[in-house]
Amino acid sequence: MFSRLLVRVTFPLAAANVMNQAARMVMAIVGPVLAIELGLSAVELGMLAASLFAAYAAAQLPLGVALDAFGARRVQTVLMLLAALGFAIFALSPGFAGLVAARIVLGVGISAGLMALIKAHADWFERSRVAHVTGIATAIGALGSALTTSPVQALLPALGWRGIFWGLSLLALGVAAWIFLSVPDKPRVAGSVRTLRGDIALTGRILVSRAFWRLGPAVATLSLFNFAYLGLWAGPWLRDVAGMDGPARAGVLFVYTFAMIAGSVLTGSAASRATAAGLPSFIVPVVSLAGMVLLQMALMLQPSQPSVVLVLWLAIAVCGAAGPAGYVVMAQMFPPEQTGRVSTAVNTLTLGFAFLVQAAIGWILDLWPRTASDGWDPDGYSWALALTAALQALAALAMATAHRRGRAAGFREG
Repeated sequence: MFSRLLVRVTFPLAAANVMNQAARMVMAIVGPVLAIELGLSAVELGMLAASLFAAYAAAQLPLGVALDAFGARRVQTVLMLLAALGFAIFALSPGFAGLVAARIVLGVGISAGLMALIKAHADWFERSRVAHVTGIATAIGALGSALTTSPVQALLPALGWRGIFWGLSLLALGVAAWIFLSVPDKPRVAGSVRTLRGDIALTGRILVSRAFWRLGPAVATLSLFNFAYLGLWAGPWLRDVAGMDGPARAGVLFVYTFAMIAGSVLTGSAASRATAAGLPSFIVPVVSLAGMVLLQMALMLQPSQPSVVLVLWLAIAVCGAAGPAGYVVMAQMFPPEQTGRVSTAVNTLTLGFAFLVQAAIGWILDLWPRTASDGWDPDGYSWALALTAALQALAALAMATAHRRGRAAGFREG
């Protein structure tokens, strides 16, 4: 039964998360090309990448209601069709305004990548296995990042960035068909009656609950680095600070994605094992956040030796992969039928932070003059890293403090 559910539920929905990761990661490879071809500044490039997160964030609360009301199969099928449209609009766009519009459509289309997985897993798997199978699915989803690193770099000369986006559009159409044909609908509970007003009211109660605000903002920062850097600024950092050329940058990011895969499996399994052993539920996210802070401090020293750069980025990939584990533990503080709304509420915070931080990094970099190679000053990157490291340090402290305060009273709220 477990294997069958993996094939019917986890794998097709994980494929949608592949497209989610690809949509975010592809800018790290094509971003420098777009900046030169279209003459974009760091602020414009940051806003182009961040516009996806703004749309992604705006879709989250309605998405949570839809997932709880209609299930992952129906919602994710429609959204994958919209993602295919977003990729196609990007491929057809002649300039900056069209690219921004395409990223907004795409942001809505990929908005259920992880959330649909968490909802479907809560519906179909035992509670103790949810973090583990979500880690497996997130590992599969990380292949979307691998797909858009070295392979995209290799195909760019032949296809151009427009051809790359046409290919992604076709892949999204295939994933939509797979989900529609494979994922089962969760049977409705006999006698249950849902109304739009009731669903909205319940979302409001979640948003004002103490359990949500004790830990929601802290959980939201777990994936912040991957959203802000892997989604755009990692490629320019490797060029401007580490001095790597295009193939070398793509190679580091390619290996980075496989470290994310390993990290997703390890942190998901560790979170499930911690729960089963009666350990604090947030031990894995807190340790991962602490590791992220230390590793970003190391990057602020502007290392340039390839081996050191590779080790630091791979370690960041493993620690940053704990984000989904935090989402699962947060969702399990509420009743199962509220999983979609809780997960998307936390994701709204994550994406809001990502939009602000990604745009802020561009603003920080533009405080320094462009370098002779038309890149950005390494000192600007160090100050930008200080920003994300400070946010995650505060998050780790808040999470640890909230756990101690909430342990006696209990976190779970209906």
